[in-house]
Amino acid sequence: MRPIIVALDVSTQQQALALVDQLANENDLMVKVGMELFYAVGPTIVTALRQRGVAIFLDLKLYDIPHTVERAMCQLGRQELALVTVHASGGSAMIRAAKRGLAQGAAIAGVAPAKLLAITQLTSTSEVQMQAEQLITVDLPTAVTHLTRLAQRAGADGVVSSALETPLVHAATTADFLSITPGIRLAQDRADDQQRIVTPAEAAELGSDGIVVGRSITQASNPVVAYHQILQEWESTCR
Repeated sequence: MRPIIVALDVSTQQQALALVDQLANENDLMVKVGMELFYAVGPTIVTALRQRGVAIFLDLKLYDIPHTVERAMCQLGRQELALVTVHASGGSAMIRAAKRGLAQGAAIAGVAPAKLLAITQLTSTSEVQMQAEQLITVDLPTAVTHLTRLAQRAGADGVVSSALETPLVHAATTADFLSITPGIRLAQDRADDQQRIVTPAEAAELGSDGIVVGRSITQASNPVVAYHQILQEWESTCR
């Protein structure tokens, strides 16, 4: 599993499906549905994407008390998703509850449970910001490594963090533990609000198990051409 995950960071189902339809000929297409699209449209976007045979990463970053997260994940577990997310900083009890909820929902629906990913530190967060605003006194690599180990012990299947931390993630976990990395930009693209970014080739060299690419594709004049440029970089150096 080393997908390019296309982030459908748009506000309408029509926009999302139009982009997916442009990429319909790509093998093993996986897309990310984030907060903007899911809150605007709701579960109907998941149904529409499944009907197109697309694998879905539902990135809602759950963070609440364990019971609430478990019941929410039970609902998501029914929807035949590939990947879902919680915040690792929610703690081990919350992560374990999320895993239970996914399993329960999948069993009810008779589908395979989604893999559970834990967010370590957002790629828009700098070390200075983390220390000043979250009052985390260690450096960023130490914080990410700690949350990664916590997530695996609690039953998560992987983490989401910058590819810059992927070598740390793999060093701290077992071989089957996933490092999925957003903050991907082509060399000529703007960083925008991201702090810890890499190119697709750099992510592959660092050992990422999957990259999440949004604006480099969705804002391209030709999304299909942009997708293939990213694919070429990713596969040319992917381990």
